[in-house]
Amino acid sequence: MLNRVVTVAALAVGGMMLSKKLKGNKSGMDSSIIETIEVNVPVRTAYNQWTQFEDFPQFMGSVHEIRQLDDKHLHWKANVAGEEKEWDAEITEQIPDKRIAWRSTSGVPNGGVVSFHKISDDVTRITLQMDYQPEGAIEKIGDALGAVRLEARGNLQKFKDLLEKRGKETGAWRGSISQH
Repeated sequence: MLNRVVTVAALAVGGMMLSKKLKGNKSGMDSSIIETIEVNVPVRTAYNQWTQFEDFPQFMGSVHEIRQLDDKHLHWKANVAGEEKEWDAEITEQIPDKRIAWRSTSGVPNGGVVSFHKISDDVTRITLQMDYQPEGAIEKIGDALGAVRLEARGNLQKFKDLLEKRGKETGAWRGSISQH
């Protein structure tokens, strides 16, 4: 009996969350997340590693491949809610050691910014802000239950672990891109 009550309560909460998410907003992107982590490396090291986009599959479990096509364009292959998807993204702003912003130009609708804040000489706060548009019922349910937020939090933790264990970046792309 208790299991049934817990199940009904979970479904009711999930239904309320899903209803709220399905109503959406006017920005064109229904969902957004903000996640932050502190990494025990200098800001330059954290930033330089983040610009190694093709290394993302090392710490992003659902990302299979990223190809950097040129200074501003990336092609992504990932598993989104159990479905293989591909999309292109454009880097819209890049300020070395400060921030990288992007938006998708095809496929999975998303955009956001990763910012890097010097806390001390050997500690950097990384903040990920992302807006996205869940597609289909499974993605919307997963989003309503916080799946994207949990995945982003886990990916940032894996990035931290990877970088702190290694102690240095694998490369750097320090080009600047300005918003128009």
